[in-house]
Amino acid sequence: MPFVHTYVHANTLPDRRARIVDAIHQALVSSIGMPEDELFNLVHAYEPENFYYSRSFNGIERSDHLVVVEITLRRGRSDAMKKDLYNAIAQNISQASGQSTRDVFIFMHENDYSDWSVGHGAFAMALVQQRGGVVYK
Repeated sequence: MPFVHTYVHANTLPDRRARIVDAIHQALVSSIGMPEDELFNLVHAYEPENFYYSRSFNGIERSDHLVVVEITLRRGRSDAMKKDLYNAIAQNISQASGQSTRDVFIFMHENDYSDWSVGHGAFAMALVQQRGGVVYK
């Protein structure tokens, strides 16, 4: 289960935010096989005076409307899967919202089951996931 933080410029309209979230989710589903019902994306609106970043880092010219996608998920994806995921996220966001792919910045944190509790304060390693619900061991 990935948990995503998406950071958008404060003047990004709610409908466009929703399209960006859906674009990210569809990339996770198609690229690394996340189930459709594993959608957890917290959107943060940043004021431009509170976000400082290089407009030319690594030779990529960026605008004032950078979208930052931070993904935390269980480790185990290959570099090839991550490469496909990053490309799918950028392309999907661009197609869904008109955002330039050059303005999509993505990074990932990987961890283990022992780093999660997904409800009831239960240790995630103690849960058995099944379609349509969760069964406690």
